[in-house]
Amino acid sequence: MAPGTNIGAAHPVMMSEGGESNRKDTLDIMMEKATSDAAAFIRSIAEKRNRNIEWAEKAVRKSVSLTETEALKENVIDIVAKNMDNLLAQLDGREVETAAGTKIIHTINAEVRVTEMTTIQKLLDIISDPNLAYILLMLGIYGLLFELSNPGSILPGVVGVISLILAFYSFHSLPINFAGLALIIFSVVLFIAEIKIVSHGLLAAGGIISFLIGSLMLIKTTVPFAIIQISLSVIITVTILTALFFIFALGKGITAQRRKPTTGSEGLVDEIGVALSNFKPGSVGQIMLHGEIWKAVCLEEEIQEGENVKVIERKDLTLKVGKI
Repeated sequence: MAPGTNIGAAHPVMMSEGGESNRKDTLDIMMEKATSDAAAFIRSIAEKRNRNIEWAEKAVRKSVSLTETEALKENVIDIVAKNMDNLLAQLDGREVETAAGTKIIHTINAEVRVTEMTTIQKLLDIISDPNLAYILLMLGIYGLLFELSNPGSILPGVVGVISLILAFYSFHSLPINFAGLALIIFSVVLFIAEIKIVSHGLLAAGGIISFLIGSLMLIKTTVPFAIIQISLSVIITVTILTALFFIFALGKGITAQRRKPTTGSEGLVDEIGVALSNFKPGSVGQIMLHGEIWKAVCLEEEIQEGENVKVIERKDLTLKVGKI
């Protein structure tokens, strides 16, 4: 065996077979195996470095702790330093064992160099928070949808593209699950389809479920650290806001676009006016509409002066009307 290695902890275990008692025994044995392996490893390191072997094993098996003065007294550490200058002063002249043999450390005139993060690294550090990356992704999607629904707005499109680029840059440093990202995009498709297709809420419900599951799956990790997880409160809040946005806000906008025009040539269609002269089918006369006198053509039945007429079509400055 090489120095600093260990052997043992070979007790057999069952992975999943057996009843509850067998599973409990297996878990106990697994924990004992892991503890014994860690204890053997730390004993070998302590022996190699001439440290307190007995305390090192207790630190693993009994989780004992020491203050800095106690650690120095028990031969667990070499130095207690108040700051970097004090550390360099105490290290000067010490002999250490290395792979190349015994070396003497000279640190009395050593130059301390501090390596700062670059601007790109600082930016990545700020936006690599999963919650911020998730919010940037949503802002990017919202911005592009606003721009596509209102071409020429410019600002939503610019903000959306910048947010998406920052989000993808942030995702570069995070363990992204592309299945979760696909579910989020699919949910947006379902929300838009709900607005255009009468599904009695089925597409909206599917969009909400897809969005929620996709958000929960977006960051894939097997390590239960909160720093690499999206906050559940953020996911729920964004899901609710997204559903409300698509179902109500965007729905109202599309409804307004489908509404009958009230101005211009199209706004005159179906309006009611008063005949100022007698009309025969195909004949030309005049009507009063919105306080204005228009030249009109009667399409079907004969119309008498003073009767109400309905505008069917406008062609240039002539209105085609019919009797009510």
